[in-house]
Amino acid sequence: MSLFKARDWWSTVLGEKEEFDQGCLCLADVDNSGNGQDKIIVGSFMGYLRIFNPHSVKTGDGPQAEDLLLEVQLRDPVLQVEVGKFVSGTEMLHLAVLHSRKLCVYSVSGTLGNVEHGNQYQIKLMYEHHLQRTACNMTYGPFGGIKGRDLICIQSMDGMLMVFEQESYAFGRFLPGSLLPGPLAYSPRTDSFITVSSCRQVESYKYQVLAFATDADKKQETEQQKLGSGKRLVVDWTLNIGEQALDIRIIPFNQSASSVFVLGERNFFCLKDNGQIRFMKKVDCSPSCFLPYCSVSEGTINTLIGNHNHMLHVYQDVTLKWATQLPHVPVAVRVGSLHDLKGVIVTLSDDGHLQCSYLGTDPSLFQAPKVESRELNYDELDVELKELQRIIKDVKSQGVWPMTEREDDLKVFAVVSSNLDSVSQATNVEVGTDSVPSITVKITLQNRVVLQKVKLSVYVQPPLALTCDQFTFDFAVPDMTSIVAFSVYLKRNYIPSELEGNAVVSYSRPTGIPRVIQCKFRLPLKLICLPGQPSKTASHKLTIDTNKSPVSLPSLFPDFANQPDDDQMNVMGFRLLGGSRVTLLASRTSQRYRIQSEQFEDLWLITNELILRLQDYFEKQGIKDFACSFSGCMPLQEYFELIDHHFELRINGEKLEELLSERAVQFRAIQRRLLTRFRDKTPAPLQHLDTLLDGTYKQVIALADAVEENQDRLLQSSAGLRSATHLLILLVRLWQKLSADQTAILEAAFLPLQEDTQELGWEETVDAAIAHLLKTCLSKSSKEQALNLSSQLTIPKDTSRLKKHITLLCDRLAKGGRLCLSTDAAAPQAMVMPGGCTPIPESDTEERSPEEFTNHKHLIAETPMPEAAALQGVLE
Repeated sequence: MSLFKARDWWSTVLGEKEEFDQGCLCLADVDNSGNGQDKIIVGSFMGYLRIFNPHSVKTGDGPQAEDLLLEVQLRDPVLQVEVGKFVSGTEMLHLAVLHSRKLCVYSVSGTLGNVEHGNQYQIKLMYEHHLQRTACNMTYGPFGGIKGRDLICIQSMDGMLMVFEQESYAFGRFLPGSLLPGPLAYSPRTDSFITVSSCRQVESYKYQVLAFATDADKKQETEQQKLGSGKRLVVDWTLNIGEQALDIRIIPFNQSASSVFVLGERNFFCLKDNGQIRFMKKVDCSPSCFLPYCSVSEGTINTLIGNHNHMLHVYQDVTLKWATQLPHVPVAVRVGSLHDLKGVIVTLSDDGHLQCSYLGTDPSLFQAPKVESRELNYDELDVELKELQRIIKDVKSQGVWPMTEREDDLKVFAVVSSNLDSVSQATNVEVGTDSVPSITVKITLQNRVVLQKVKLSVYVQPPLALTCDQFTFDFAVPDMTSIVAFSVYLKRNYIPSELEGNAVVSYSRPTGIPRVIQCKFRLPLKLICLPGQPSKTASHKLTIDTNKSPVSLPSLFPDFANQPDDDQMNVMGFRLLGGSRVTLLASRTSQRYRIQSEQFEDLWLITNELILRLQDYFEKQGIKDFACSFSGCMPLQEYFELIDHHFELRINGEKLEELLSERAVQFRAIQRRLLTRFRDKTPAPLQHLDTLLDGTYKQVIALADAVEENQDRLLQSSAGLRSATHLLILLVRLWQKLSADQTAILEAAFLPLQEDTQELGWEETVDAAIAHLLKTCLSKSSKEQALNLSSQLTIPKDTSRLKKHITLLCDRLAKGGRLCLSTDAAAPQAMVMPGGCTPIPESDTEERSPEEFTNHKHLIAETPMPEAAALQGVLE
């Protein structure tokens, strides 16, 4: 038997399928016997009230019948039981029972029995109070410094404190800002009530402040209170503990002060009378109940803490003095004197296990057998030790992580079907009249060793959707092959910014080391695009230069070629799902290609697909020196329009959410007023409150719909902005012939991984990243390097600063600046233009206007194509 197990002195099980909580247990001399012996009072949510006077039992014997003094079934569930001086004219102890809608005070008395059945006990109702609000918990004490009697304070579920002066109702007060009720305790030394609000902070209210505050029945809104309709209820002190509290206890610390003990979800706190922390202790397991009590050592407090691991810990301040095991999870714990045995620990579980135990140790009857002594062979031990050291050295030399040259434990392959699904798997799409196609992707997994709980997660760029994105495997034997298939389709009425998908597999090696493998796959353009007629007019145009002869567009895009026509060899039309059209034009005499569309962001996918297919075409021809370039003006003005639209939707979303919050507060306030009038015995006229409630409800619904609609528009705008950002990065790369590392830096700055939220959005994140680049590798002087960037990212007032930084970034790149993450890049260095050009002299007024880079009218004039007019003839 374990030495640290709670010794069972007396125990029983209460009822069948009954439920109990921390307020259902109380220890006191409830029958006023005068012998100093406590009785155990237990109430249940089923309405049963039981009083026990336990006696010590022999091992193996159960509780005796005479241990149960009284058992009575009340009509209502029992929330809390307390014993105090609750009846006027006498200082005898009485029992207060709190129900959800009623407070009852009973006297418990016993009649001396003359037969073997023993004494008979009964309860008598002294008085009761019917509550207008649903009760949560209660506390009692000599409120206001009164002597010889106890007053009762009940906290309702809506945050109202109701004070009862024994048989009469005194007053009721609403706690300011109350949302959910918390534990409640009374401090006699400071004459104040202490609770923990839903804001996770301990709050103390003076009784005198409660007594002279505005009456709850005449409670008005905060603005009316400020105008002078009674005194406001002001909190005495607050302390933020950062977690929800389970219970509060007040214990005298010494003759001049008391301590406030608060049990949280992960810590328990000891506070002074003024709210300062005396000490705190982090508990290892989730606590279920606690009970502080005076310690035998002066200046210290002992605390019993029960947790959900069937353990009961005894702390002296923050030092663990004892740990013992219980047969159940306690929800309430008390300490009392039972039959001249002081310090009995009484615990109660939520299913009715009531146990009286002590922490003493019983002598163990088990004796360990004698171990046969044998002489140690030190030579063999030295040989074994050297062998173990050799094994450890070999393992260290190999390293903990697997070597890259070894064969991988798991291989992942992704294959995208070359044809669209014959029967589309798209469901719940919002694309409009177009029939949405789908395509099948197959993921193959091959293991080398035994792996368990292998998880595969697949991600595609919204608004693309998957028929299934989570898979689980169990490779019980080596060299297994598993294949999963799923379909991808376009779900919403806009275009994704990327056609790449990512399959991520997580698993643990046989040694326990977790690993992650990624496998990317590219979806075909025909999944979101259909062949279309070339457009004669377009608002946005881009020209891409190459160093090779032009290629026939039908040979580049055979899956979009309608019919072989000589007049259509240099022009091709695309229609994106959703209605937008893109036209691609190839020059017959020069080495240029033009992409044009009515929407700037729709140019990205076709431009990127054109460059990829050109690179693949010339690679198959054995040509390795193929290169693309861009010599036109950077289309920053069109890009800035998308930024402004995205930022406007973010600001609009914040305004709508603030307005929705205001209407929700107004709606709850009207509800409270209506409930107050409906519950009144003499109802007053509604004064059109019902009409105001209906109107507010309609406004709340309309604002909620507006918030949801704005969120959908913001997602669509984010996808368009991301496509335009990809296009801008591509043009900068072609314009300045950036390397792969430099392009990766630009993508990391312009394409953050997080989504737009209320706390952090795209604008402030990108602005901080670009400002860092301008301060380090693209700085022109040591003065710029000394600038301190703000460490806190907040939503800006407008986008002017971001647009100025983007313009300045392009200007620095045009003057020969290069992107680099090394520390040497921060030093000012001479910028050299590609091709040996003389660098443009920098002036103090370097910050140029966006129009210098974004004059769209000069885009075609600076990059003339002989076929600019020929396109009109072909289309006509």
